[in-house]
Amino acid sequence: MISKRSSLTLREYWANSRINYSVRVFIALVGVALPCWWFGATEAITPLVLGIIASALAETDDNLAGRFSALITTLVCFAIATFSIELLFDYPLLFTIGLISSTFGFTMLGAIGPRYASIAFASLLTAVYTMLGAHESVNLWFQPAMLLAGAAWYGVISLVWLMLWPMQPVQQSLAALFKTLGKYLDQKSDMFHPSRDVNPQALRLTDADQNRHVVNTLNAAKASLLNRVRRGRLNDSSRQLLKIYILAQDIHERANSSHYRYQDLATVFFHSDILFRLQRLLRLQAKACLEVSHCLTLSRPYRHGEESIKALDELNESLIYVKEQNNPEWNALLSQLDYLFRNLATVERQLANISNPDATQTDEDKEIADPDAHSLRDKISRIWAQMTPKSLLFRHAVRLSLSLAVGYGIIQALDLTRGYWILLTILFVCQANYSATRSKLTERVSGTLIGLLIGLPLLTLFPDPTGQLVLMVLFGVLFFAFRTTHYAAATTFITLLVLMCFNQLGEGYAVMLPRLGDTLIGCLLSVIAVRFVLPDWQAHRLRGIMQDAVAANRDYLAQIIGQYRIGKRDTMAYRVARREAHNNDAQLTTAISNMLAEPGRYQTATDESFRFLCLNHAMLSYISALGAHRMQMDDDSIHELVSKAHRGIHKELDCLVAKLSKESDVQSCYDDELAKHLGKWREEESSSAGMVLQQLHLIHRILPEMHMLTDKLAEKALKHSKS
Repeated sequence: MISKRSSLTLREYWANSRINYSVRVFIALVGVALPCWWFGATEAITPLVLGIIASALAETDDNLAGRFSALITTLVCFAIATFSIELLFDYPLLFTIGLISSTFGFTMLGAIGPRYASIAFASLLTAVYTMLGAHESVNLWFQPAMLLAGAAWYGVISLVWLMLWPMQPVQQSLAALFKTLGKYLDQKSDMFHPSRDVNPQALRLTDADQNRHVVNTLNAAKASLLNRVRRGRLNDSSRQLLKIYILAQDIHERANSSHYRYQDLATVFFHSDILFRLQRLLRLQAKACLEVSHCLTLSRPYRHGEESIKALDELNESLIYVKEQNNPEWNALLSQLDYLFRNLATVERQLANISNPDATQTDEDKEIADPDAHSLRDKISRIWAQMTPKSLLFRHAVRLSLSLAVGYGIIQALDLTRGYWILLTILFVCQANYSATRSKLTERVSGTLIGLLIGLPLLTLFPDPTGQLVLMVLFGVLFFAFRTTHYAAATTFITLLVLMCFNQLGEGYAVMLPRLGDTLIGCLLSVIAVRFVLPDWQAHRLRGIMQDAVAANRDYLAQIIGQYRIGKRDTMAYRVARREAHNNDAQLTTAISNMLAEPGRYQTATDESFRFLCLNHAMLSYISALGAHRMQMDDDSIHELVSKAHRGIHKELDCLVAKLSKESDVQSCYDDELAKHLGKWREEESSSAGMVLQQLHLIHRILPEMHMLTDKLAEKALKHSKS
């Protein structure tokens, strides 16, 4: 009898998205390997397996109708790709024209959305797979038919899987979201360490990087939910998961909030235990998020533990004690501790109601914005909007098309029979930016080399085709198991899979050295393309990304201040503004990180860029605190005071956006008088307006440095362009 613990372990493995993915691939591979082995159809194994791989790479999450539609689109694109190769293979000039145009066209399909980007990549992969076997193709129909059959077979398995477990992808995405939220809360707790020599910039940068991961998982969970709710038919299960997602958004906003300068809190309360208790509560809430993730993965109801509730009570007692001391040094910051406590108490209540999200939400929370293009007109419009050299997707499409054409030219010039692995390498390695390309290059070369070194003894130890067929299935499963987490290992396994496939045709040893040489040539062409063909150096884009980040923060702040008049409303407009602010902050973090991986001569103003990121993320945190404490202000005079302060800050943010947009005639419009008024107003107001004015004061005091950094960035960019 299986023990309870063993049973739970099996459920944990079964609920893992990577294992689910690998099991589907395993079923598909076994489903073609066994019949081919039984009937001795050796020549059909390779195209069937490659068709399965391409179809699995094209797979994206959706509801049943959407997945079926995507499968039909995938098969149509695969058919176009594979038949065009068969038709043009013996006509090099026409083949080159077709290769360039189809690569550019398929890549530009990614403008419609991630689903089409996946289908486009898999279609190009299918084209290269067709090239690999085109010289042995017995007729026009055999290889395309086998590739499409393998793709359709995996698609059917994917549809059946979705019918059996329709909500599993949503649960997995929400589980990943709470896992990253837990890591974010744990990282946030480091800011409450009461050290006098705390380095706030280092903490802010770490915070911004971890926030980027939370934003990515929020977007992934949103996309998964949209696929289930966009048609308006919500069952109880999807409605519950949607509410949990919206609750996670609110927890994220509160976790991202900053109520005061942490270094000031650490200095003032150095001899108190209050910051230690804040830190402990945050860590316990981080632990609770990880437990929520575990329960979502296993489809179990979450039961909130008593430990963090007790920690919240102890924090409250400590706060009461601090207030009773009536220490003049502490009194000025006690209101900030009050707001911190209320914020964490709300997070605690939200975590306690994960299994009953209706307790903390209203009916207005049920709608989420749908950014996808659905009509043909919208899809064409999105593609057309990207048809400009300013578009990153357009640049990538041009680079990929030209590098594949050059690779094909090398194959023809050197008469390389197996040279189409050059194109396969380019397809995988040539990414949208230099940083990603360099990372893929290193992993691709190392993975291929290891795969070849392992493959030689394996072919010797397992000369029998049946044993190699078993290994082929194993390596195919391992490729998909490691594809998203360890690309070097995945490359090793796909190299071994290809060796086993071609050895079924008696060519296993013959492809080893060509495989390595072609990989090196493909990597070299990828690097040349990304470096010299419409290069996309991050330093040239930074000011534009900074502009978008500041503009998104400005719009988010405007949404929040408006709700201090009408009261808290989690409307779609509010949540869209909040998500845009976090998305743009994450993009800024990613851009600066990518710049550091680029050649030194293309890096500029690194210190200023990091400082700007730190200040932008601090501004977002101050704005998030305002969002976390939204409430209606009934006193018109107080609201007018807040509105006046906000109008001044809004004007200055407009000015900063204009400067970042490279409008040279824009001068700094920092208002010293507003700074004085904000300092005075926040001290005079003891009501809820005091907190609002405090946060506005914190936002306003970082604007002068952001203006100064903008000027320095413009100056260094000008010098860099002349050098």
